[in-house]
Amino acid sequence: MTLRDEDVPGLVHDLGLPGLFDVHVHFMPPRILQAVWAYFDAAGPKLGRPWPITYRGTDDERVAQLRALGVSRFSALSYAHKPGVAEFMNDWGRDFAADKPDCLWSGTFFPEPSAAEYVPRLVEDGVEVFKAHVQVGEFDPRDPLLDPVWETLQASGTPVVLHAGSGPMPGEHTGPQQVADVLRRYPDLTLVIAHLGMPESHEFLAMAADHPNVHLDTTMVWVDFFGTPHDPTLLPKVVELQDRILLGTDFPNIPYPYAHQVESLVGLDLGRDWLRDVLWHNGARLFGLEGPAGE
Repeated sequence: MTLRDEDVPGLVHDLGLPGLFDVHVHFMPPRILQAVWAYFDAAGPKLGRPWPITYRGTDDERVAQLRALGVSRFSALSYAHKPGVAEFMNDWGRDFAADKPDCLWSGTFFPEPSAAEYVPRLVEDGVEVFKAHVQVGEFDPRDPLLDPVWETLQASGTPVVLHAGSGPMPGEHTGPQQVADVLRRYPDLTLVIAHLGMPESHEFLAMAADHPNVHLDTTMVWVDFFGTPHDPTLLPKVVELQDRILLGTDFPNIPYPYAHQVESLVGLDLGRDWLRDVLWHNGARLFGLEGPAGE
């Protein structure tokens, strides 16, 4: 039976969870979000298929949709695509989360001289998560302008949702090697590798096995949108790293219902404990709502 959006809260209740913890949700300044949607509207032919945005409502409507789905905690990820925009996006993100206790205060950064000032300031003020998009921003994560950023974030432990995999289209700086180089210098960084690092998932999973602060999110992984067979050889490592796989969805920029992402995880048949950890406990622990695993 196909899981529908209205079925998701019942699944959450059946698992005994207080809700879903979705670490990969996008809320952005309206003009920027409209530009993102325009890109997806135009990118469908480039990808060989349409990419309809399923949830195009207002900010308030989309927050209400998440809550109706049983999402109890969610991020509001924006990502700077060029110099000079991160601080505007960060100010907007601060205001957006201010009256939403279920929303993580989310920031972004770009390799630019001012990042050495605004990232420590955000950390001091209590920002909860950052997003960086190597593909869209077309930047090298090893850029020396990011050294003070990585130093600050390693010291603070603030998670960074990092899109560094080469999907859906490779870029000059995508792939695992440059992230591995950053981790050699800053081995205690808390990273959440978006999209399970697709298509280099094996490499990013191996990276997580070697670095206990590296996590991966499930965004658009195991869904049927791409029409390619799922790689069963990923599953043993996904089970081994059960405590560091986090629910992510890419809401609202997904070309299918939210429930399909959840259904895809249920369909892996990795057990109820695995589901509980991925859908809630791992995110809650990472962001300080629960104690260490086993407590």
